[in-house]
Amino acid sequence: MRIACLFLGVLLSGCGSVERLARIGHPPDLAPIADPTRSPDYRPVSMPMPAPQDARNLAANSLWRPGSRTFLRDQRAAAVGDLITVLVAIKDTAQLSNSSERSRDNSENMGIPRLLGLDSSYMRFLPNSIDPSRLVQANSANSSSGEGKIQRNEAVTMRIAATVNQVLPNGNLVVGGRQQVRVNAEMRDLTIAGIIRPQDIASDNTVQHDRLAEARIAYGGRGTVSDVQQPRYGQQVLDTILPF
Repeated sequence: MRIACLFLGVLLSGCGSVERLARIGHPPDLAPIADPTRSPDYRPVSMPMPAPQDARNLAANSLWRPGSRTFLRDQRAAAVGDLITVLVAIKDTAQLSNSSERSRDNSENMGIPRLLGLDSSYMRFLPNSIDPSRLVQANSANSSSGEGKIQRNEAVTMRIAATVNQVLPNGNLVVGGRQQVRVNAEMRDLTIAGIIRPQDIASDNTVQHDRLAEARIAYGGRGTVSDVQQPRYGQQVLDTILPF
């Protein structure tokens, strides 16, 4: 059994081990800069839209045009391919504590000291050690107690440039961006995606992360430090298949 488990773990971790052996002495590779819409994981976003409105007929010599805040050209992101800076400032703190305790005692007694006048005949068919008033006696007791506590404290502060991938019919922008930072042999990867309103974009072309609808923010790493923090493949396999 041990040999079979060991062989199974070697097979499951073979591909990962070969890749890690090939990376010995080399830092993690940076991902190439590419069109995000050509990624196999890219999917256009479809959201509920309001009823379409008729466009206003503007004169050719009008001083105003849609999307302009001033007489000059608006520098904020508004079209597919434009860049926008997302300010990520996450500081979450959560603390939860609860306890419960329960106990119960039960006692039941049952006897037939007198039944249709036949109590004088009990001794004929019952042993002398049996008391008719205590024919059945039962008792039970149980108790349970539980205690749980959760304490979480997270803080992430970063700036990341995202690309407008899609403009929805109501004018909202679908943005997505990825940032990779490699320090020595450790890679830090930050990805962000979501939907923003043009009204929430500041004049310096930045937007707060809490203004993103359907926000997807991921911050992680890979490299020598991350490898040490993760359990071995064999241990992960055993943790998955062992029932105890």
